[in-house]
Amino acid sequence: MKQVNVPEHSKNRCSAGVDYTLYLVTDRELMTADTIEECVEQAILGGCTVVQLREKTVSSSEFFQTALRVREITARLGVPLIINDRADIALAVDADGLHIGQDDLPYEAARRIIGQNKIIGISAHNLSEAKTAAEMGADYIGVGAMFATGTKTDADPTDINELRRIREAVKIPMVAIGGINKNNVTYLTDTGIDGIAVVSAIVAEQDITGAARNLKALFKGGYL
Repeated sequence: MKQVNVPEHSKNRCSAGVDYTLYLVTDRELMTADTIEECVEQAILGGCTVVQLREKTVSSSEFFQTALRVREITARLGVPLIINDRADIALAVDADGLHIGQDDLPYEAARRIIGQNKIIGISAHNLSEAKTAAEMGADYIGVGAMFATGTKTDADPTDINELRRIREAVKIPMVAIGGINKNNVTYLTDTGIDGIAVVSAIVAEQDITGAARNLKALFKGGYL
């Protein structure tokens, strides 16, 4: 199978050296913590290596203010902050990057807005979308949904074999997302992916730090 490698123009961006092992995606409707900031800090202390701030139900003003507060935490703890969908918010708070889906702002437009030195990740559901994302210049891809998930009720599951085909063909970093929890994460351990993106299996747990720590251990070694 023909491999799709990292485009030359993306090799010097701040994505170089990013650890995607445990990628947190926030959800204020599911979290057990009192604030998103508290949730994010607890998750990072448990081993989360990237944070994506995802706000689908709040005003632009509240999204911006929340992003500023979360940015202080991620900067202090040395973890990249990715903003979901909103290139304007990512630019306004000087986040490390932006994540876009197949139906969001096109990659070329997003890149023009946030510049060449920021990370852009793209969601992909199959090999074709993953190869296109890599060829455009994405810094990483999020592949899924891998399992049934309550946060994306319209998402069609991505087969494990498709995940392996994507990994074989696309050489930019990739994380699996969608319904990943302590009961199924070990299915992903030997697929060659760079990390797992998790929502409810961390933010909805009473012990956010412990949940993050356990998921990371299971993914990396297949045991606690």
